[in-house]
Amino acid sequence: MISLVSGFSGNIVGLSAKGRLTREDYEGVLIPAVEKALADHEKVRLYYELGAEFTGVDVAAMWEDFKVGMSHYTKWDRIAVVTDIEWISHSVSAFGFMMPCPVKVFKNAEAAAAKEWIAQD
Repeated sequence: MISLVSGFSGNIVGLSAKGRLTREDYEGVLIPAVEKALADHEKVRLYYELGAEFTGVDVAAMWEDFKVGMSHYTKWDRIAVVTDIEWISHSVSAFGFMMPCPVKVFKNAEAAAAKEWIAQD
């Protein structure tokens, strides 16, 4: 399940993932939040928490993740991923260079620093 993280404004979309992510999570929460931010801003920043309660991603959800990332490829301004899950940290670090913006991974204990970084000018 994906839910919105409060406390962000403007072009920052804050998300938290728990349990197993499905296509419906992307279609019902993530995509509308990104589209709403892009309606008012040229670029979007993404704060994405994947805590200990995160258990995985369905193949259909992975496809939705890829599609939203690529369909707005030039619209990403900065991405912060907050997780202690090693395979996610390694994946983001390995493939983050392919994004047209800074992508940074933070440990769960560094969530406050991630929020500060995503909001910086």
